[in-house]
Amino acid sequence: MRKMLAVLVLATLPMSSIAAPESYTIDPLHTFSNFTIDHLGFSTMHGRFGKITGKLTIDREKGTGTVEVVIDATSVNTGYEKRDDHIRSPDFLNVMEFPTITYKSTKVVINANKSAVVDGNLTLAGVNKPVRLTVKRMNCAINPMDPTQKQFVCGFDAETKIKRSDFGVKFALPLVGDDMPISFEVEALRDTK
Repeated sequence: MRKMLAVLVLATLPMSSIAAPESYTIDPLHTFSNFTIDHLGFSTMHGRFGKITGKLTIDREKGTGTVEVVIDATSVNTGYEKRDDHIRSPDFLNVMEFPTITYKSTKVVINANKSAVVDGNLTLAGVNKPVRLTVKRMNCAINPMDPTQKQFVCGFDAETKIKRSDFGVKFALPLVGDDMPISFEVEALRDTK
């Protein structure tokens, strides 16, 4: 009897409400991009970008989606203001000419084990190159801290590695490393209709 009731309820719902892609807005208070780079062969320097905005769509039934991210390049922070100012200069990010770093997906494949692969284009210092993100962890659920129990959130941990020289950022090579592992910790809120 329960199965029959469930089938009747589903039959009365419009198909668009069952399988429609969901749209999300990145929560800038819970989203960061971190990077590391070799410093003179002595140590690994850590940094992050603190201001990120963007939109996502997720089609759970098809296992696809889209990603659009905008990073404020001026928000770079390595914990040392003088170094951050140098990273903002034309030697590195050239934020006066290129104030944002963007990533736009071309293909998203969401796996059943709560992981995903995102192919897309990264624009850094005015240079656009294809970059693949590997999403190691993905979780979507009602925010347990929301008193209304209505706020639906998707969270992701993704990583990639780029060569900064591919984007024309060649200052101090090879003393300062070329390889830059980058991670993204993202929380996005489902848009209300």
